[in-house]
Amino acid sequence: MKLTVLIIGCGDIGINLGHELLEEGHQVIGLRRNVEALKDTGITPLALDLDSLEEADAKSLPQADYVVYTVSADRFEESAYQSAYPEGLKRVLSVMEQHKTPPRRVFFVSSTSVHGQQEGEVVNEESPTDPTSFSGTLMCEAEQALINHPLPGTVIRFSGIYGPGRDRLIHQVAEGRVAAITPVIYSNRIHRDDCTGIIAHLIRYQEGGETLADIYLGSDCEPVTMHNVMMWLAEQLKVEATETMQSPLRRRASKRCDNQRIIDTGYQFRFPSYREGYAQVLKEGGFLELNKA
Repeated sequence: MKLTVLIIGCGDIGINLGHELLEEGHQVIGLRRNVEALKDTGITPLALDLDSLEEADAKSLPQADYVVYTVSADRFEESAYQSAYPEGLKRVLSVMEQHKTPPRRVFFVSSTSVHGQQEGEVVNEESPTDPTSFSGTLMCEAEQALINHPLPGTVIRFSGIYGPGRDRLIHQVAEGRVAAITPVIYSNRIHRDDCTGIIAHLIRYQEGGETLADIYLGSDCEPVTMHNVMMWLAEQLKVEATETMQSPLRRRASKRCDNQRIIDTGYQFRFPSYREGYAQVLKEGGFLELNKA
């Protein structure tokens, strides 16, 4: 059956998801402030600023079978996060619930930053959330707004997203900078293509008559220390670690994300660990050829 999927905040993740859904024969509408990036993607563009969304006007958003809310804050400031997450999502929900045929489900792309654990604890969807930053706190508020809303909703907490164009770690390692062995800082990662793969999978899962949970952790199958990831990258790039990064890592949470719930739905990771994922990024980004030169 052909579905209509509305992707709100249709950036990198949204465009990639759109391509996948279009290939399956669905209609995809991409909402963003500037729709120039959607040109020639096959995604139907919808230019709109959520700050100007009229909650009382059901026609301000198109009807859709599924809504994916994957908005990014303009900047790392509390006001920007407040606007992008709890306030923006609540506006969208207020509009969508007025539709004659409301969406079958709303997906909210959240973050594992809502888990503030710092001692390498294993966390899953049932673990307490104790965010240590305003960003995590506001993400939690948005999550609860969806979970408590009458419309069916599912939160997907993605860990550190990497992939094409998301290669800051590679550049740091290429400069000879790596994380220290101690303190032990666990890193949880997910390739961009698995982010979109999980969302598309959960839509298919519901369409197949299955019941979705309120929350899923979207993280690959191998939590690993930041030091080990960077040393592995150094080996692939054939560079020597000459500088140890300390201070930025002290501010980070350290936890190990358990992805068993999404695995139990039958999802198979395209990149089960950082090795497969970064190997693809290194190859596609030309980093290995650059190193040879």
